[in-house]
Amino acid sequence: MTFFSGGTGAKHSRAGSFSFRKNSPFQSRQWAFKSLAIMALICLVVMTLSRIGLSLWQLDRVNDAQGWSHLLLQGLRIDIASLCWLFGIAALGQVCFSGNHAIGKVWQFMLRLWLTLSLWLVIFLEASTPAFIEEYGFRPNRLYIEYLIYPKEVLSMLWSGRKFELILSVVISLLSLGLGWQLSGRFSRNIAQPKWYWRPVLAVIVMAITIAGARSTLGHRPLNPAMVSFSTDPLVNSLVLNSSYSLFFAIKQMGSEEDAAKMYGALPEHEIIEIIRRESGREALAFTHEDIPSLSVNQASFQGKPKNLVIILEESLGARFVGNLGGLPLTPNIDALATQGWNFENLYATGTRSVRGIEAVVTGFTPTPARSVVKLGKSQSGFFSLAELLKNRGYTTQFIYGGESHFDNMRSFFLGNGFTDIVDQNDYQNPFFEGSWGVSDEDLMAKAHNEFEQLTDEGKPFFSLVFSSSNHDPFEFPDNKIELYEQPKQTRNNAAKYADHAVGEFFKQARQSNYWKDTLFLVVADHDSRVGGVDLVPISRFRIPGIILGEGVRAKQDKRVVSQIDLAPTLLSLMGISASYPMLGQDLSQVEDNWQGRALMQYEKNFALMQGNKVTILQPELEPKSFVYDFSAEKLTAKDLDSDQANTALAWALWGSMAYNKQWFRLPKKASNLETTEELDP
Repeated sequence: MTFFSGGTGAKHSRAGSFSFRKNSPFQSRQWAFKSLAIMALICLVVMTLSRIGLSLWQLDRVNDAQGWSHLLLQGLRIDIASLCWLFGIAALGQVCFSGNHAIGKVWQFMLRLWLTLSLWLVIFLEASTPAFIEEYGFRPNRLYIEYLIYPKEVLSMLWSGRKFELILSVVISLLSLGLGWQLSGRFSRNIAQPKWYWRPVLAVIVMAITIAGARSTLGHRPLNPAMVSFSTDPLVNSLVLNSSYSLFFAIKQMGSEEDAAKMYGALPEHEIIEIIRRESGREALAFTHEDIPSLSVNQASFQGKPKNLVIILEESLGARFVGNLGGLPLTPNIDALATQGWNFENLYATGTRSVRGIEAVVTGFTPTPARSVVKLGKSQSGFFSLAELLKNRGYTTQFIYGGESHFDNMRSFFLGNGFTDIVDQNDYQNPFFEGSWGVSDEDLMAKAHNEFEQLTDEGKPFFSLVFSSSNHDPFEFPDNKIELYEQPKQTRNNAAKYADHAVGEFFKQARQSNYWKDTLFLVVADHDSRVGGVDLVPISRFRIPGIILGEGVRAKQDKRVVSQIDLAPTLLSLMGISASYPMLGQDLSQVEDNWQGRALMQYEKNFALMQGNKVTILQPELEPKSFVYDFSAEKLTAKDLDSDQANTALAWALWGSMAYNKQWFRLPKKASNLETTEELDP
């Protein structure tokens, strides 16, 4: 059986080819992928030694995270995935183009260049990592690329403050380029060429190995930094990566960070700030920080002992599934809770994805046309969240989930922004039911209840975000728990009914618990399911349930238009937490009942501002449009442009992108919110 034909200077059989049986291509010194394999091995050694060296340099932080085994094993996984991306395409080119012909000679030069630059890139990035960590506290990321825009300033800065590192980087570059060119030439001589009829087979094998290695998982999403994050220390999490992976992942993310001004038009910065401050409902004197324009002082409405906080975030539970909101009769338990607490009848999600709901509920951040900040690079640490603020007040901060916490980059975002305790699928012992998305909502709620009782017994105040997953395609949940709404069993409506059942079971336990009297609860959806419609923004499909419960919370049916971004400021006020924070949502406990309300909605690239029943929608590179919304008919009717509202909508739309890019959505770095505590506490 003949697999490879001989290259220049190769020993030939009578047929002019290598015999597979006598001289296997995988054993031959002239193996076609020899140069690629050797270069990949060298790069792997460089990445591993660099990770070990950096970890020894940061020994105390690695030891504190108890992360040596995770760091080395998951680091190897990241390195293998990186090498698959780096050399997989070159291996495919070797299969397709190599040979003793004109194209083959051109390819041979390109392959040498590819191998040389790949080795240089790996060595150079790892060599420059210590200086970057020293400056920024992470492996090279998007800042590494952004600074290339200003070469004169950067080179001047490096020459002034880091002359040795700059000279060393030049020396390392020259040595690695020279070494790479020499080795790539040496290992590319006299290689065996695949015979033409085996090339399609080899191409398929190479592509399969490359894709499998690069994905490094059979899960819903390919390998990503969130999947290997394990520590609350962002630096330790970044050490698991290699610098090539870290940099190119950041570049990939940058493609999602669209600037709203390029889509909707521009406003002067000072005008944007003036409008969003006014629209926040706060007095001008409340804004106290020059460098963080939205940071304001906020006095809590509740003056007693600060309470615990539990947010139960329900997956894909739009108003159309909730009986008390006029939807299907699927939520008898939530409907009962709506009569016992503060029920929002016109609450609107900011977007259509779970990470957008998390963004709004946990951070109070306004929606943008870019991806949620849960996934974006600049917000992976130092970005404001309820967890950060409450952690600074001595709270234990938790994320409790039934599935894999790395999904949608949640784990990385949470660990970098104030959450100290992550509970996910691996932390459930003998769950009652386990499906594609993790354990059932009942398992989730039971786990949460046990966590809260234990923390209360230990005398620890806590904030916990509990995120459900049963109401998600393929809608798997245990048998004989609910009376099915329809057949077959695994439908969205039945799953919504089961999710409601789990919430009901939790509150039966919670009311009898040791934490009930000291805890504030919010039950809210992240978004509706499969949002769509003929309108530029399907307003009715953004409507979601939201109920605040707890001892001392007066039962109330609130008909005002409310946004998800209003929930976090309201919760802090009802908890008794007076603080400075950058959130612009309204504290609904201190807003007049006759306030018409306001909601912000991002639907793909369209942005909607709703004030009462008046709506203005912004579209990319088009003039804004104004409408009147009929709440009963759930219909938008076009009207003449409301220029004032359009200007306000533009300010809201631009604010999020500007605050993110300028890193304004944070607490003061030195104060960490503690300086304001004494001023605000009664």
